[in-house]
Amino acid sequence: MQQNKKIFTALFIAFSLIANSFAAENIDLMETAKKKGISVYWDSLSNTGILEKNGQHLVFRPDQEFVLQNSIKISYTDAPVISDGKITVTKDFVTTVDDFFTQEQNNSSNLKIGAILIDPGHGGKDPGANQVHKIKGKNVTIREKNINLTVGNMLASMLKKAYPDKRIIMTRSTDVFLTLQERTEIANGVKLAENEAVLYISVHVNASLDKKAKGFEVWYLTPGYRRTVLDKKTTSDPELFKILNEMMEEEYTTESILIAKFIMDGLNLQIGSKTVSRGIKAEEWFVVKNSKMPSVLVELGFLTNYDEACNLNDKAYLQKSALGIYNGISAFVTHFERSRGFTGTK
Repeated sequence: MQQNKKIFTALFIAFSLIANSFAAENIDLMETAKKKGISVYWDSLSNTGILEKNGQHLVFRPDQEFVLQNSIKISYTDAPVISDGKITVTKDFVTTVDDFFTQEQNNSSNLKIGAILIDPGHGGKDPGANQVHKIKGKNVTIREKNINLTVGNMLASMLKKAYPDKRIIMTRSTDVFLTLQERTEIANGVKLAENEAVLYISVHVNASLDKKAKGFEVWYLTPGYRRTVLDKKTTSDPELFKILNEMMEEEYTTESILIAKFIMDGLNLQIGSKTVSRGIKAEEWFVVKNSKMPSVLVELGFLTNYDEACNLNDKAYLQKSALGIYNGISAFVTHFERSRGFTGTK
């Protein structure tokens, strides 16, 4: 009997040590990330998280024993666990994260923005929104396609001067018609080096039956829409391809939201005193949903609002609008490339 008691005691101690060991590995990811200066983005819809620091990003999922590093490399580690509203991880996961950010910080061939694609909406036989207003005693027809092109050319000029090392591409630089499919084909056809990324910015102007509607807004692709963003040759395993594609897609969504926020801030500073911010919104815009990159669509204002139409007919106002978008893009580029030896002239 005494012998059995000793055995039971020994087993109890052993199990307690094992339980304590597992408990010690239940590290709160949010708290740990905060201490290490790492931002955590979590999307409950796709059940996907992103860790970001100095523009480097690591995508993870609670049900997967691997992480996606900078959209390129897969690293196997313990799967995070969601419990009581918290994301907990093991020491092995934290080590994987630390190793990744340390390695990438010292990597001279880190990711950078290789190209920025500007897409002035409509054009040619497609005028977009149209409105006739009496300005200074004359009837003036204001066409969306012309405003989009003017702002697009102004924006491209600013970006070319600031970033001579990057490709600044326009879907159209003159009054020509392009289908939405042709625009996204131009975007997806941009050739990039392994360490480069591309941004897609579409410029538009709004219209409404409500003549009082006014303000600017920035749209990104809703997380509920699913698209194929990875090369089919990435893996021969269909299930792994599906998971990696969803993780990559979530990364694009997070980056698109960041671009949208920076552009909204830029527009607020430039034209916020003359109009209003309508905020950041999500939608399944065709021109955006088929682009395999971070993408946003900027609506500069409402042609159907008389005061706003007068502003949109003023080149000085359009110059400020272009500057607002430029400052937003520039802020994102700096965020994306910071701590990577990046220097840009403004």
